[in-house]
Amino acid sequence: MPDLSDNSKHRPWWTQLNGYHWFVMIVASLAWFFDCLDQRLFSLARNPALKSLMPEGTPPGDIQAMGKEVTALFLVGWGIGGMIFGALGDRYGRSKMLTATVLLYSIFTGLSFFSVAYWDFAIYRFLTGVGVGGVFGLAVALIAETVPDRARAGALGTLQVLSTIGNISAAFIKMGIDSLEAGGTITPGNGWRWLFLVGALPAFLVFFIRGYLKEPEPWLKMKREGRLPTGGIFAPYAALLSDKRWRHNLIVGAIIASTGVVGLWAIGEYAVDLQRIVFRKHFEALGTPAGEIDKLMNAAVSKAYLLSMVGAALGMSLFTWICGKMGRRPAFVIGFSSAAVITALVYWKMNSPMDAYWMTPLMSGAQLGILAGFAIYLPELFPSRLRSTGTSFCYNLGRFAAAGGSFFSAALAQSAYGNFGSPMMERYSAMTMCAIYIVGIVAVIWAPETKDKPLPED
Repeated sequence: MPDLSDNSKHRPWWTQLNGYHWFVMIVASLAWFFDCLDQRLFSLARNPALKSLMPEGTPPGDIQAMGKEVTALFLVGWGIGGMIFGALGDRYGRSKMLTATVLLYSIFTGLSFFSVAYWDFAIYRFLTGVGVGGVFGLAVALIAETVPDRARAGALGTLQVLSTIGNISAAFIKMGIDSLEAGGTITPGNGWRWLFLVGALPAFLVFFIRGYLKEPEPWLKMKREGRLPTGGIFAPYAALLSDKRWRHNLIVGAIIASTGVVGLWAIGEYAVDLQRIVFRKHFEALGTPAGEIDKLMNAAVSKAYLLSMVGAALGMSLFTWICGKMGRRPAFVIGFSSAAVITALVYWKMNSPMDAYWMTPLMSGAQLGILAGFAIYLPELFPSRLRSTGTSFCYNLGRFAAAGGSFFSAALAQSAYGNFGSPMMERYSAMTMCAIYIVGIVAVIWAPETKDKPLPED
């Protein structure tokens, strides 16, 4: 690893990468790109799928609630997959397990095309989540251990910035499917099935991973020295918990990551649902013909989403810059504070497509910007023999918390605020949930600063 006093600290991070470093960056980014594509296709197809699969006349409020239930199951699968594949990545290698996770989420995303009822749709989404959950920890560990120290923060932050391309691609795919459905090429009401079929394409990435991607040298060194975890699948967790330093980092990292994941998946994820409600009311108030409302509403949701992804890319880039200039701890305090304030204001004030066009980019920038910090910070908390396990645990524990938050948000909207009706009950529920960001701010007090430090080893 380069010494902190050498000239590399004055060079842009990307100039420190050789051809193989770029190859690893591209492969890991593609795995995460398709992972994010799958996540976003699910978000866009969730309610149309449930509307199609449930009996005709099912109340919209029930479909919204079922959408949150399926999302919660997806997140639980995500959490389980992250816990399992993170530990397997430390025992058997990052590239091998990355191959398995990509194949797993591709297969079950494709099978969602054939769903016939709520129950099998929910099962497919759960199993897709298992595959999706393994990717992040494996991808960031692979990059963190491959690129030079001085390039690490920039490379990992860029991984997250590039994830927005997967999200944007999902929006364009959705627009294309909607167009085919409107033109009669796809049977009306079945466009969501084709979205999931597109989500099966990442399986082709497996051929590139298997043939050329090598395990990083720090992991290979641990293997040569016989220092990799042995025993059952939970052995890496026992090793983390038995050491005071790694146990402290595990707890702090898990709380910080859980805060951001809950904020995104239990609050921000349902902005699209709120948009559909308020956009419909907006167009109805304008006297728009009933036959045109769905078309205008879908177009407005798609446009708002594309703009939100631009905001997300800018937010991730800014968060990465703050991490490099000010440090990881200040970046998280700024990020959590911004996300709490902006998210609450967006849910309170968004009433029309025009509002959404500038509000949702701000919210996505704040919420998703924090995720760049997870990619940078979490692998810096653990040694090579436990890095995939620790990173995956921290990032994916939040999925369980977000699943609980998703159920809690649904119950909060219907039980505490149900008398206000839609969209006020959705607004008040989301605004109340923003209190979660305070937890992350408090956790930063005990977080170690890792700026300008090499990856830890023991």
